[in-house]
Amino acid sequence: MASSTLSDRDLRRVVAASLIGATIEWYDFFLYGTVAGIVFNKLYFPAKDPLISILLAYTTFAVGFLARPLGGVIFGHFGDRIGRKSMLVLTLMVMGVATVLIGLLPTYQQIGVAAPILLLVLRVLQGIGLGGEWGGAVSMTYEYATEDKRGLYASFPQIGLSIGLCLSAGIVALASSLPEDQFLAWGWRVGFLISIVLVIVGLYIRLRIMETPEFTRLKAQGQEVRIPFMSMLREYPRNILLGMGARYIDGVFFNVFAVFSIAYLVNTVHINRTTALWGVFASALVMIAFIPLFGHLSDKWGRGKTYAIGSILLAISVFPAFWLMSGGNIVAIFIGMVIPFGLVYAMCYGPEAALFCDLFDARVRYTGISFVYQFSGIFASGITPIVATYLMAANGNQPWYLCAYVVFAALVSAASAAAIKGTASHPSSVAVATA
Repeated sequence: MASSTLSDRDLRRVVAASLIGATIEWYDFFLYGTVAGIVFNKLYFPAKDPLISILLAYTTFAVGFLARPLGGVIFGHFGDRIGRKSMLVLTLMVMGVATVLIGLLPTYQQIGVAAPILLLVLRVLQGIGLGGEWGGAVSMTYEYATEDKRGLYASFPQIGLSIGLCLSAGIVALASSLPEDQFLAWGWRVGFLISIVLVIVGLYIRLRIMETPEFTRLKAQGQEVRIPFMSMLREYPRNILLGMGARYIDGVFFNVFAVFSIAYLVNTVHINRTTALWGVFASALVMIAFIPLFGHLSDKWGRGKTYAIGSILLAISVFPAFWLMSGGNIVAIFIGMVIPFGLVYAMCYGPEAALFCDLFDARVRYTGISFVYQFSGIFASGITPIVATYLMAANGNQPWYLCAYVVFAALVSAASAAAIKGTASHPSSVAVATA
């Protein structure tokens, strides 16, 4: 592997560039989700029925997921044609600008219907930026690593999700300590505005890294495909479907616990908003340690096997988790969030990046993993808060229908990951078999 000729310093720089960029992108994206059900429903979507306001706010949250496949296809195309590095710089700029502008956006009371429309446009830009970011960051670390460590190194950008979630939940939790009128007037905006500092740091690091050895070799040999998206569809239809099936529980479980649980604990269990946010923060903090652990273990156990076991454990954990949260006891709530979300969820999310990279060869990898991850995110992630809100209402404000939905998603993902195990248990097997 060409990566064996890299110095440890070069490899650390690549890991740092992928990690900090992914952290910033996820921070920006989740900051929106964190405040959607507690701020945007009041300031941008006021309605007589609070349920309608929350559903409208979550709809704009879902729109970001609709835009992510578009970003994945656009940046994936140029990432597979031109290179991974340049696309990573551009995605970071798109995401950062959109997030800062959300922090400056006037409310419905100030500019009327233009406020939710502009919020929607900026959310679309966030989705496009993140849609291109994830595939590039993951491709970078995966292609730099030796084959026996690809699960570990591809998991490092995944840590950006948990760090970004820590930052977003922590900052909103701190802002929530303000009096309610100050929090709604300006406190929630602080998290969006400080994104510009993070973006500047991320750009500085990313501009100093080199293109991946695998893509450099492919480019030198003139092996780029003219339209990566079409080549992906033609050569890898089965792998695309299996990857999307495996992704199902990731999106559902994450958004149930990181996004919907905040509104559930505040509006249904009647827990203080700050406490609910600290529960998410604690889960994300634990996740930081377990994501690389399970990424490393996937190099030894096989990524499909690790992911399938993790999916089954998530199915087993969801009913006890909501039973603990529904009682209103603070210690029980933290246990119900941290163990399934902070620990068990990492067993899927840690190996996921390398699992998807294994499905495609380098000619279409950026496009392929972006499409699988982002397109499946529409149904796996984007609509989950809406589905959760509906299932709660249909079950008399009880979470058990929602838990059953999570179990269904977990079983679909376990079956898909098990099938991937037979197809792509070794990093190079898929490329050999299907290219």
